[in-house]
Amino acid sequence: MLALLGGTHPAPRCTVAAPAVVTAGADSTLLALHASGQTFPDFVAAAKARREGWVRLADSAIVDPALVQRAKAAGNGWRLLVVAIDSCGDSMNSVPYVARLAAQAGVDLRIVLPTAGRPVQETHRSLDGRTATPTYVLLDASGAERGCIVEQPKVLREWASAARAKVSLDSVHAGIRAFYAADRGVAIARETVEMLEAAARGGPLCDRGKQP
Repeated sequence: MLALLGGTHPAPRCTVAAPAVVTAGADSTLLALHASGQTFPDFVAAAKARREGWVRLADSAIVDPALVQRAKAAGNGWRLLVVAIDSCGDSMNSVPYVARLAAQAGVDLRIVLPTAGRPVQETHRSLDGRTATPTYVLLDASGAERGCIVEQPKVLREWASAARAKVSLDSVHAGIRAFYAADRGVAIARETVEMLEAAARGGPLCDRGKQP
């Protein structure tokens, strides 16, 4: 993947240090957290860090209509809880595409900041054990958790997790930026649809690391 990449400037961290381990809680807790969240338009309107990028991607994000139809076919009543922050590059480069998919497919997406979403992050860690943004948790109509995506789309998070042990952090960040520039939200939209489809079949899809 490094062959794709250019640039060596480090990206701001999307990791939130948190020593305490907290359980995500009962279904009602997740429903309440989701209900307390911002809609994507409200989140973008309030964004200060990376504002230009958020506004640009909120306006320009496109999702393949075939993916939208697949998401619709997964049924109704889904909610998507997203823990994100405006300063995080991974959030900026993926949440707008997931939000566009959700809006077009009738999925109720809400965003909470890490200050409120810490319990969710603690139980949905990156492959190398960090709490990170964005963290996506799929809920069914009852509020039960039915899937998750942590930090990055699968192909990128697997590459980045392995690369951190082999190359410099600058090179990892360069690779991440190059991936997002080339992919334009395709991978995260596809994985979100696959998560919905797996949940509809009764088999939750949630690729996450272990708590340290």
